[in-house]
Amino acid sequence: MNNRFFFGAATALTLALATSISPAQAVSATGIAPPPPENVASWPANPQAPKNVPNVVVILIDDVGFSATSTFGGVIETPTYDHLAANGLRYNAFHVNSLCSPTRAALLSGRNNHEVGFGTVAEAAAGYPGYDAHWSKDAASLPEILKLNGYSTAAFGKWHNTPLWEVSPAGPFDRWPTNRGFEHFYGFIQGYDNQYYPRLFRDTVAVEPPSTPAQGYNLTTDMSDEAIRWLHAHDAVAPDKPFFLYYAPGAVHTPLQAPKEWIAKYKGKFDEGWDKVREETFARQKKLGVVPANAELTPRPAGLPAWDSLSPDEKKLLAHQAEVFAGFAAQADFEVGRVLKAIDEEGKSDNTIVFEIFGDNGGSAEGGLHGTDLLDSAGGNASIQDRLAVSDGLGSEVFMNHYAAAWAWALGTPFQGTKQDASHLGGTRDPLIVSWPAHIKSVGQLRSQFQHVNDIAPTIYDVAGIKFPESYEGVKQIPLEGSSFAYTFDHPDEPSHHHIQYFATSGNRAIYKDGWWAGNRYASTWEPRGAFSLGPHNDIDRHPWELYNLNEDYSQAHDLAVKYPEKLKELEALFNEEATRNHAFPLLPELRPQPAPSLNKTVFVYRSGVERLPNPVAPKIVGRAHEITADIFLPAGAGDGVIFAQGSRYGGFTLFIKDRHVVYEVNAYGKSSGRIVSTDALPDGPAHIVLEVLPDPAPAGAGGVTILGPRGVRAGKVSLAVNGKQQQEVFANLLGASGTETLDVGSDLGSAVSKDYTSPNRFTGTIEKVQLELK
Repeated sequence: MNNRFFFGAATALTLALATSISPAQAVSATGIAPPPPENVASWPANPQAPKNVPNVVVILIDDVGFSATSTFGGVIETPTYDHLAANGLRYNAFHVNSLCSPTRAALLSGRNNHEVGFGTVAEAAAGYPGYDAHWSKDAASLPEILKLNGYSTAAFGKWHNTPLWEVSPAGPFDRWPTNRGFEHFYGFIQGYDNQYYPRLFRDTVAVEPPSTPAQGYNLTTDMSDEAIRWLHAHDAVAPDKPFFLYYAPGAVHTPLQAPKEWIAKYKGKFDEGWDKVREETFARQKKLGVVPANAELTPRPAGLPAWDSLSPDEKKLLAHQAEVFAGFAAQADFEVGRVLKAIDEEGKSDNTIVFEIFGDNGGSAEGGLHGTDLLDSAGGNASIQDRLAVSDGLGSEVFMNHYAAAWAWALGTPFQGTKQDASHLGGTRDPLIVSWPAHIKSVGQLRSQFQHVNDIAPTIYDVAGIKFPESYEGVKQIPLEGSSFAYTFDHPDEPSHHHIQYFATSGNRAIYKDGWWAGNRYASTWEPRGAFSLGPHNDIDRHPWELYNLNEDYSQAHDLAVKYPEKLKELEALFNEEATRNHAFPLLPELRPQPAPSLNKTVFVYRSGVERLPNPVAPKIVGRAHEITADIFLPAGAGDGVIFAQGSRYGGFTLFIKDRHVVYEVNAYGKSSGRIVSTDALPDGPAHIVLEVLPDPAPAGAGGVTILGPRGVRAGKVSLAVNGKQQQEVFANLLGASGTETLDVGSDLGSAVSKDYTSPNRFTGTIEKVQLELK
């Protein structure tokens, strides 16, 4: 055959077919082409975005107060955020939902968080419409609508909006990122994760980090690497197709873990303490103009100590905790910069609109009055001196550390409140910067209109020229709750279009209406009775409502409840109306067992290859008698490795073979609290191992809740038999698995439960079956 002729004829035929497409096949306004006449050849058309719509980047940093960054007057240098501000707009009256999952649900849906089932974090989901973690299809997500209109979509980092009992190899996957509009996802699905040993998913498949901590692995860096790779691949194939990139690292949520070189940059920066940091930050905020000239600095709340009341050792330890946090936040800013630089190098930055929210809630005071750092001491009750002696390890893989509560308050200057406090601005106001060089010309300016996180999606639809559909995939849609604030780009003095907004988190509540704010605080997280304490919460009204005029009082320094009782009454009634409409009641649903696959099961059978099962779908063994049986085969010259493990170096158990001896070890906060070793070495061939665990009886607490020892530790008895022969019996302190790792059969992935081996320590024999039975 004449190849030249064949090629030319094929090309001519292709051209003829291409030119035969009729005008009726042009892409419609919905982005989808109508079907062609049956007698005309054509390919089905994918959604096509209109020309010149912007690329969209949304960046959400985790657990940072309003004043942490240098961009908003803080101690922590954030040059990437500074650069965005210089080339965009700062918003100093932008609001979030004071807790992780609720903010993310509102951000990605454009609705109020309770409307989509996230009145609280996924870990505390309850069986009420506003709290069940079931984001239904009548609330189509931002990536779903952008994808429908011709955008490529990808998410990197933290995803906190899937019911945790659905995070398993069996799914269902309906509420995973890739079924809520993201074509690609790389990150973790829970409230927080270890920066060195994360539980990663690529789309819906569990994957291992590309390197180890010893090789320099870091989760935030990994997220940026993946985002940049995706951008480069996208640009190589579809450079003219707009993209939506959602970048939400685990930084700066606890555990506060960062490379030493970043922490070292802040040595001595917090030595004068939180009271001084707050005063100096406030002065810088006034100088920068990010707070009004008449704003007042609110006082330290009751319950948080004055810095000068601390001992020298306390000051040294707690100052170093803040250094670690600062290094972590500065590193996150750097990694954001790498992603934005990649977009710039591709020539896309001019028509890319960037929304960066530096905090999904206020600073976290969940570390308590002295922080949490010595998790390798059983129960975490070590002295300040003991903790100080090992504090150089803060930020490393050794600790799951957090800073003291007063640092969260100091880094929320000038406001009252911290994370989970929905009644005050310290928990609900975080900095936003919007940059869009092609369209925002009044760069470097401040905008002070009231905005809420549910306004982000409507603003993106507005600038992309997208009309939100009345139905999506045949399902009638709940109307958007937020509204576009694109008008603020060119109209700095136009009043806010967002007139009413309720807030309700962890029993704390507030209502905003046209500059007035009424709030009622249930509890601060450093207090002994917080939202996640056990038992019924029948004292929701234990504190009085407060009233503030934010038009005149930027920082909530003057409670006007006594002066304007009728206004307060009006706003209380409005809160009840909005909370009812949005399914926010009950404000504190009781914590009850979630519908996990493990619920009500007593026998669990595992075979070789089962790895990375998250705790919500694994057996709940804390405080329960149980028996583990393992049938294995040891070939000649092999047979060492892990048979069954759950947890990590921070807490868990492992059943493994070393030098042909069976070993069971319990790890409580980094220290072996119980260990049993078979007397007899295993021969080649089959082996039957039976391990029985009998926790000591414990009295029941209020509401029938079992009382454990310090931080969940319980004493008990463990016995081991191999091939029908009793080996040993020991007493041990038993502990549930750490919240950041998984159950593995034939390996111990992540950080190792035992110091006797390094991960993954895969079993070199054959595992036929492992059975765990709850007694």
